[in-house]
Amino acid sequence: INNSKAEYSLKNYILLLSLKINDMITSKTQARFIEWLRSDEMYQASKKWHSELSFIKDEQLFFDGLIKTYTLQLLDKNKFEKNKKFIAALDASQKKVDELLEIVKTHSNDLEILVDGINQIKEEASYKKEHKGLVLVISAFFIEYKNLKTELFQIIKEILKDEKQRHLIDKK
Repeated sequence: INNSKAEYSLKNYILLLSLKINDMITSKTQARFIEWLRSDEMYQASKKWHSELSFIKDEQLFFDGLIKTYTLQLLDKNKFEKNKKFIAALDASQKKVDELLEIVKTHSNDLEILVDGINQIKEEASYKKEHKGLVLVISAFFIEYKNLKTELFQIIKEILKDEKQRHLIDKK
């Protein structure tokens, strides 16, 4: 795959996801607002996304450490299937972060279309449409990730509670 085909593929992926998510979101106000965003506002949004996604990527390294630390407890036969599904979701989330980081990077680099001083109406409209799609996709990802993180903390909380109870029983 050459670079332009990969970028085209990423853009198609964004558009497909945004259409899918857009069906779920009924707010036309947000879409109209994005059409009027200035290039510097879109640049700032892209920088913020990149920063948040980079933080999530680092945070996921911490989560990997937690999972390794509590592997035996996660393999408990009573909770194994649930934990297995959760770990698979966490792995998928890690891959999604990498994809989104690459998409945001490409999107930021393509901002030149809006600031180059050349009047390219179709390309500028396409860029804004892509930005709109990214707003929807990244917002949905952040919500999904927050739920995943909450679930991880609940699992670890239960493990720590069980360990504390076992420790108290062993003392008696």
